[in-house]
Amino acid sequence: MAARVGVLGATGAVGQRLIQLLEPHPEFEIAALTASESSAGKSYRQAAKWRVDSPIPDDVAEMTVTETDPDAVPDDVDLLFSSLPSSVGEKVEPGFCEAGYVVSSNSSNGRMDDDIPLVIPEVNAEHIDLLEVQRDERGWDGAMVKNPNCSTITFVPTLAALEEYGLEKVHVATLQAVSGAGYDGVSSMEIIDNAIPYIGSEEDKLETESRKLLGSFDGAELSHNSVEVAASCNRIPTIDGHLENVWVETEEDLTPDEAAEAMESYPSIDLPSSPDQLIHVFDDPDRPQPRMDRTLGDGMAIAAGGLRESTFDLQYNCLAHNTIRGAAGASVLNGELLLEQGYI
Repeated sequence: MAARVGVLGATGAVGQRLIQLLEPHPEFEIAALTASESSAGKSYRQAAKWRVDSPIPDDVAEMTVTETDPDAVPDDVDLLFSSLPSSVGEKVEPGFCEAGYVVSSNSSNGRMDDDIPLVIPEVNAEHIDLLEVQRDERGWDGAMVKNPNCSTITFVPTLAALEEYGLEKVHVATLQAVSGAGYDGVSSMEIIDNAIPYIGSEEDKLETESRKLLGSFDGAELSHNSVEVAASCNRIPTIDGHLENVWVETEEDLTPDEAAEAMESYPSIDLPSSPDQLIHVFDDPDRPQPRMDRTLGDGMAIAAGGLRESTFDLQYNCLAHNTIRGAAGASVLNGELLLEQGYI
């Protein structure tokens, strides 16, 4: 029997992508949709300006949107996926957890809290057990897990693959697609024939979230990885797919061939949304490219290429689909992990 799930912030860009991924999902059944007060009471078809690259699901289109309030969500919903803006999420997500709901959230609020697991299942699935600490400390009947920032998700799996060589320093420069800012986030007059070398608070997210994801959990406390990470974030006029240039310094000697083998052989995880191969490494020096490679593994795989020696030990490029692997798909994958581990 499929778990009954809801989507908080269902009318937004990530909310729509969540619905696209959840509607055919073998383990989840969409049972609740929430949005702002102005959308409450409308059918989803009326409330959402559908912009995803597939038709709006008929069953979902006729569902009634409710307010984003625990009292408006049916008690028999097992799991909530949150795509709320962080300013809203920090106000309302704890209330859902207090009311007994389990929340898999894409919102940035709370990601760095000591008792909130920040999870990429293929990288640090064991961190999900931090929920036991969370429930003890906060007295919640529900629980909350976060997926990281869309750019963090892109390069951290490649770092995890190289961790056996001893990560010391990482520099990353991102070339981020406009969809990462939301439909109304960057105007055409700003981005066409242009690149914007600043994305508010993005650099800090890459530098801090990566160390938490690569950290260790002893059953009671999470210790962050000691690797030094420096980031520079840029917005470019691609629609989907964040491309990143990465420089890595390691304790042990690391050749490009060894790095490629470590990435190619890095294991996936047995969950429905995880790709059979997590990281694809290209030999071609001009790959990966957003238009050509963002849909690898149904948008859930990481692409890497351009591996070479540099003044650092290693330089390479990596790419992921920012609204699938980097946002909605990451939340769905965490939901699958919650189900597998018995938290819902």
